[in-house]
This record gives sequence, C-alpha cells and structure tokens, in this order.
Amino acid sequence: MAVSCVKRAFKYRFCPTDAQAAELSRTFGCVRKVYNLALAARTEAWTRQERINYNQTSALL
Repeated sequence: MAVSCVKRAFKYRFCPTDAQAAELSRTFGCVRKVYNLALAARTEAWTRQERINYNQTSALL
C-alpha cells in the first residue's frame, strides 16, 4: 500500500493600515518586553542553581 504525502504551501500578503501597523508594533514591543523579563528571571535563577517552571514564571509576570 503506497502512501503519498502532499505538501502544500500558501503565501499570504498582509498590508496593514497605518493604525494597524502602529497597534502591531506596540503589541510586539510588549511581547518582547515580557519575554525579556521572563528570560532574565530564568537566567538569574539558573545562576543560583534553581529552576523556574512555567507556572512560577507566569506568577512572576
């Protein structure tokens, strides 16, 4: 029994308005800030030879 695998790719074009672009930029900036805070907390804990799991990181933020 031969099994064929079909691979598909889709391309989408996204052209936000100026207001949408500003909102996306603000949102991505906030996401970057939260990620960097979580990374700093985990790095600091790692240097103290501790581990921080997802729930602890979430509570910290």
